[in-house]
Amino acid sequence: MSFISDKQTLDDLNVVGKYKNNSIFNLFNHTHTRGGERVLENLFQYPLSDAVEINKRSAIFDYFRENDISFPFEKELFDAVEHYTSSPTHGNQLIAMLNMCRRKFLHYIASDKEFEVISSGLLATIEFLNILRDFVTYQGARGRSSVYADTLEEMNGILQEKRLEEVLNERGAKCFSLWQMIRYDYLLRCTCLENIKRLMEIIYWMDVYVAGGRVARERGFTSAVAVPKNEQESHIHITNVFHPQLSGAVPNSVFIDSGQNVIFLTGANMAGKSTFMKSFGVAVYLAHMGFPVAAEKMEFTVQDGMYTSINVPDNLNMGYSHFYAEVLRIKKVAIEVSQSKNLVIIFDELFKGTNVKDAYDATVAVTEAFAEKRNCSYIISTHITEAGHTLKERCPRMKFVFLPTVMDGCVPRYTYILQNGITNDRHGMMIIKNEHILDIING
Repeated sequence: MSFISDKQTLDDLNVVGKYKNNSIFNLFNHTHTRGGERVLENLFQYPLSDAVEINKRSAIFDYFRENDISFPFEKELFDAVEHYTSSPTHGNQLIAMLNMCRRKFLHYIASDKEFEVISSGLLATIEFLNILRDFVTYQGARGRSSVYADTLEEMNGILQEKRLEEVLNERGAKCFSLWQMIRYDYLLRCTCLENIKRLMEIIYWMDVYVAGGRVARERGFTSAVAVPKNEQESHIHITNVFHPQLSGAVPNSVFIDSGQNVIFLTGANMAGKSTFMKSFGVAVYLAHMGFPVAAEKMEFTVQDGMYTSINVPDNLNMGYSHFYAEVLRIKKVAIEVSQSKNLVIIFDELFKGTNVKDAYDATVAVTEAFAEKRNCSYIISTHITEAGHTLKERCPRMKFVFLPTVMDGCVPRYTYILQNGITNDRHGMMIIKNEHILDIING
């Protein structure tokens, strides 16, 4: 069973999307190969739910980050090898030989390009295999007991095969005789093709590890530590988490466990509530992928999934108002929570599509009910501070935090640093006055 989420969650956190501005996927998409990009897309779609697998992948990213490993192939060379090895050839050696002779003949009498393409692809593949052998030899000497040692050993075993020895020794050759072309081409595109495809698959994954290690190194990300799922106890501890796409982001620490499984967040508009919640959600998602996270330190119990409600749209086609869309979203989450799953739930501004009285009553009732499901972890924000005070009296095991607003005269300033408690900041009318809206209306 994999870590579950849905489109709403992925959109709220801007996690996936090769063509979306500032998506988390694009933050890590510095791959050099098309195959590497495909692997990365698949990893973003299917986070892990096994602590051993998560920690193993995290350790490999650490290995690439700490050793500052670069991708060893030029893109043009790798593209040529992919094209050559994916081009069809005949499995029968005699027919393959006759086809090569035919291509050679057509090349002489009609300047046919097919023979040249095969020749250049063969030379590129020999160079590729030799570069890979150099890489494996060098990294193997550096990391004999590393988490990547088994993969290096597998590649080395393929490259040490007797069948490849002769062709690998042709490094630096500019051209081959017709007989050499026949033998080497059949060897690489037929006899040893499955082994070469396996090497390519390993390299696609290596491409992802190189890209992730580079991002972690340049941006100061760390690897999270996963703890196996526990029905009795669940925790998420993150020290100095920040949003990975924001330059100069202010970090905050988050500690949620079964004893205090709800963080109730208040703060004025623009105080940073949504950014903080997204930072937390992105860290949880990346941690379950085994990817580096934007934090100083993170340890978490493996969760079953995550659902968010940050930017819930109305649905005009279905006739749904914004409020009803919110209600349906909360209903969907409630169904998931009721099935005894370990889930991370993030609600930003519950029931903002209705009047203040209904929003207050609904926020108190729903938050209080969710808080009793202690196997789940929640962050819930609101502008309605009265709801926070009521919940503080009823739910002493909830954690109440706020993002403060500091007034410089009549101008609000935001620290983006969490504090314990419930804010009483009410600066909406002051901001309206600062923008002279009433003066504009009155002429």
